[in-house]
Amino acid sequence: MIRNVLGSLLGLIGATAAVWSPFRAWYDGRHGRDYRIEELFGSAGITDDKAALLGSLLLPFLFAALLALVAIVLRSRLLMAFSGVVVLGFAVLWMVRQGQAAGSLSVGGDGTGLGDGLANAFGAGALLVLAAAVMSGRPRRRDRVAREPVPEPSQEPYREPYREPVEDPAHPPTPSAWPPPPQDHS
Repeated sequence: MIRNVLGSLLGLIGATAAVWSPFRAWYDGRHGRDYRIEELFGSAGITDDKAALLGSLLLPFLFAALLALVAIVLRSRLLMAFSGVVVLGFAVLWMVRQGQAAGSLSVGGDGTGLGDGLANAFGAGALLVLAAAVMSGRPRRRDRVAREPVPEPSQEPYREPYREPVEDPAHPPTPSAWPPPPQDHS
């Protein structure tokens, strides 16, 4: 229970960071919402063209956040991990394509180079994968089947230990309705 709550909290934080990251600077002050999603897969690569909001990097991150929310509701570790892989995959794909377009990638403290939006995307992906690792998930089907409870030793009724019958001369044994077994005289 605690693991699911903690994993859900990490998943919510990761999903929020993933959706927030395109609104931050990714490279040379250009926000992630300005990169078209087609540029990551097209042969032209990354250009200076502006993107529509839902045609930008925001779209895969919204999808990953939606997957994370569904994973929280269903308590699915697999969906949570997949949402983290989607975020990390698109961030890495963007880095590869940006590196091809720019010739190299740099990190600068003066606002040039890689920005904090990309760092947010990597942090969000890592949080989503960590949330999947923390969550205990749903119980397995065989664990959900109600099993017969095993009584504890203190709950079992007391039983006398077995003792050999002792013939009491005051109470002779009652005769049997069956004939005695044959005797072997060899």
